[in-house]
Formats: sequence, structure tokens, C-alpha cells
Amino acid sequence: MGASSSTEQVSAEQREAESLVASTGALSLLKNAFSNLLLQHHQSIPIPSLQECFELSIDYQTCEARFKPETFPALLNHVGRSIVDQFFIPGKDGLNWISFLNGYTKCCGRMPTSTSLNNLLKVFQMAVVKSGATTGLQVESTEDDYKINGYLLPTDLLSLLWLCWVMSWNSRNTKLSKGSENFGLPDINNLVLSAVSSCGEGGAELNMWDDGLVGSDIQLPIGKLHGWVLKTVPNLPDCLVQFVHSRLSIAASQQDKMEPTSSSTSDSHIILQSSTYLLTPSRAWSISLTLRSTMRDEILKTCFEPDADEVKENMLYRSSIHGKGLNRLWSNVEGYNGPILVLISATSEDHSWIIGALTHQGYENKDTFYGTSGSLYAISPVFDHFASSGKEKNFMYSHLHAPGYEAKPKPVGLAFGGSMGNERVFIDEDFSRITVRHHAYDKTYQPGPLFPNQGYLPTEAHVLDVEVWGLGGEKIKQLQNSLQKREQLFTEQRRKVDLKTFSNWEDSPEKMMMDMVSNPTAVRREKR
Repeated sequence: MGASSSTEQVSAEQREAESLVASTGALSLLKNAFSNLLLQHHQSIPIPSLQECFELSIDYQTCEARFKPETFPALLNHVGRSIVDQFFIPGKDGLNWISFLNGYTKCCGRMPTSTSLNNLLKVFQMAVVKSGATTGLQVESTEDDYKINGYLLPTDLLSLLWLCWVMSWNSRNTKLSKGSENFGLPDINNLVLSAVSSCGEGGAELNMWDDGLVGSDIQLPIGKLHGWVLKTVPNLPDCLVQFVHSRLSIAASQQDKMEPTSSSTSDSHIILQSSTYLLTPSRAWSISLTLRSTMRDEILKTCFEPDADEVKENMLYRSSIHGKGLNRLWSNVEGYNGPILVLISATSEDHSWIIGALTHQGYENKDTFYGTSGSLYAISPVFDHFASSGKEKNFMYSHLHAPGYEAKPKPVGLAFGGSMGNERVFIDEDFSRITVRHHAYDKTYQPGPLFPNQGYLPTEAHVLDVEVWGLGGEKIKQLQNSLQKREQLFTEQRRKVDLKTFSNWEDSPEKMMMDMVSNPTAVRREKR
């Protein structure tokens, strides 16, 4: 076993397996997990024990999506067996230490994203087959490798995305029991429609405002789907990696025998409660699939954090609460020197849509573009991600009225991408109108439409709501709070009036004003 003494002979195969796992930092964890999963007086893990370790099933009583694949709960019931069959190859007596290490490396080791995506698709295909359903995925296996061909229907992709959601949620809630969890599933149709638009035949001409596309028979070829995942949601395969790692972490700490808790109920509550914001859990999760930094953890709090107060802590501004306008926004974001996500809900031509912009620094009052990096997002009805193109650095523009006279006043408002006068996204100072231009005007962000049927001409729309979320973490928020308290203290001190100075009626401002009104032509000399 991995915990063997130094006097025991270690084979070259074991040293290689341990070296690969050590490069991931999980060797100590796997030693503890292997010991806890062993039966007494055995040197191998029984396969049923490992399958139970990865058991996953839910009972979704609430579902935001209008289209609900009925086969999804049955699919989840076979995920544990599929993971074990795919990665952990046992010997005659069960799974020994070397096979256990090799299985972890095949799933969670360092590998290209495309390989990790193939692992996810293979597990999904096996779970579908074991559940008795059918899929267009075709797996061609060889002795050392396998290839995945075929296609997915939109409903298949919805089930795959929901599987990834459940694994992500479960990875961040390790204190739950391994039984059937009872929580809500989010509406992720924007991701499905994104794949349909990119991968489906004639997808660019389809009516993306039609939710019926999710239940259509449009085929999404695996080759094109690979490209869509790598461009739009590159973190999607990590959901499987994190799930396997978190379940083995539970086994390592012997938490797998805990009693059921009520956390699942709170998750359903937080989904419904957070849906009142523009940044719903499903939209936050979609954006998190594009991020590979601490911002990802911060935005995932909106998806999976059961404490609603902690979720609200990251919301810096909302126009429906704090009032519309750049001045109202500024009073809430000033002093926040960290990544900021802004979401804008608008309506044009009887269609509502949501777009977003993520900047990796705080807002500044400047009459020029600035910034170091950022991304634009199409959020709803179709999700898409437009990262930096690397050609220009006009990431953001936020300009308030300057005090005093300006010979050539600059535009007042909020903008992202493009150039002065030809901004890709521009919101006026009252937050009443938004103008979205074609990506041809913009060399800062990657090209693509921010909402369906955008067209080449500028689109003016009515702003419904604006939300701003801080993704810099607790320390940056605390620093902003301290700066705002200090500014509030200075303001209160400047407003204070020393009443002792005006204790005498003859010296009071009221007496002076009454004298001026009664005889405004009287000559008054200053007393010295």
C-alpha cells in the first residue's frame, strides 16, 4: 500500500504512479482515502465501496428550466459506477494501491483541456447507457486510448450541463450526505442555445428567442462541440475533476458516514432567492466557467453559498435599489479597487436581453479609456464570452461631470470597448439608454454579437436594470468599507456648525438675513 514502510521494496511502477500523483499535490490525501476505503486485512479496495464513494443522486423538486429531461435523475444514479468503470481498473482481488493512483491520475492529473473534456463525455455516455437511455455519442475504444464521435441533441447537452452543475454544487458542499439531495436545478438554457447557435446546422439563422429549440432534434456534432467548450466554457471539464477530488477528500477525512443535513433545502432556497437578481445562480455559474482565478470562487458564492447575506455582500450596486444614474453608481463603487462585474438588462424591439462586462480593476473617473484586462459577456437569452483580443486596451470608460467649465466636454457615462464616440457598449449618465455597436468598431474585445440578431447598425435600447458585483474578495470589500466610513466622517465634520458662535442674536445669520430683506440698500460695514 502507499503507506508502506521505507524498508519495504517499492517497485518502479509504484514510484512512477506516486510521482505523478505527487505532482498534483494529492498524494497524502490519497493515502488516507485508500486506508479508509480498505476492508480489514485486505490490500485492495472493493469496487462497490469505491462506487458508493462517488454515488450521486438528487431529487429536484424545483426546476427553473421550462424544459425538463425526465431521464436526468436516472442518469445521476449511474454516475458513480461510470466514474469507477472509466478510471479505476481493478485486479482480481479489487483495486490495489497502484491502480488507485493511476485511476486518480487519469481523471485528475495534469492533461490538456480537450483530454479532460473527453473524460467527461465518456463518463456521461456510460451513465446514459447504464440508465437505459440512448445518446448519439459514439465511443471507439482501443487498448490504450479511445475516440469520441457522434453528436448530442440539445436535451442531451442540457443533461450534461446539469450533471456538471450538480457535481460543482456537490464539490462545494462536502458536508452533505451522499444520499438523495433535494434542491433546485437552474435554468441554463442560455448555455444550450449558445451551443446550438455555434454548433448546429444553420444555427446563426435560428430564432434564439425561441425556447423550443432546447427540445428540438438539432444535432450538435462532437467536433464542433469540442470547439465551443474550449472557447466559451473552458472550465466545464473541471467539474468532474473537482467532484472526484472532493469525494476522495471526504473519504480521506472519514466524513462519508455523516448524517444527512438540511443544507440541501437551503440550496433550493438560495436559488429561488438569488433569482430576483440579474446575477442568478445559473448566470453566475456560466460566467465562472470562463474564469481561472480567485474571481471564480467569488462568483460561485452566488451559485452555492447558502448564506444570503454573504451573497448580498458582493453586490455593490443595483439601480432598482440605489437609484439610476452614474452618480448613484459611483457613490457605491468608489474605493473598490478590485475586479468588478456589471450586468445590464435592456429591451429593444419587444425583446429583452442581458449583457455584462468584467473588468479586472476598480472604476476611475476619467475622460479617456483605461484598464488592463477584461471580458464582455452575452448573458441572456444566449451566453457567449468575448475575452481580450490583445490589439487595444480600451477596456472601460467611466466619466462623471467634471467641476467647472469644460471647453470640449467629454461624454458622460459608462462604456466598454471601441473608441470615443464609437463605443461598443455605452450607457448614458442617467442609465436610461444603452447603445450597442457592432464588433467592427472594437479592437479591444473579441468579435461576436452581444444579443441575437444584433446586426451592423448601432442598437439603442431602454435600460431596465443595472447590477454591479465586486469579485475581489473580503479584504478588498473591507478596505472599501473603511474608506467609505472615513469619507462619511469627513463629510459629517464639514457639515457641523459651531452653535456657540451664533449664541448672540445680533451675531446670528438669521438676524443678518432679516436686516438685508428689510433694508437691502443700507450700507454695512464690517466690524473690526
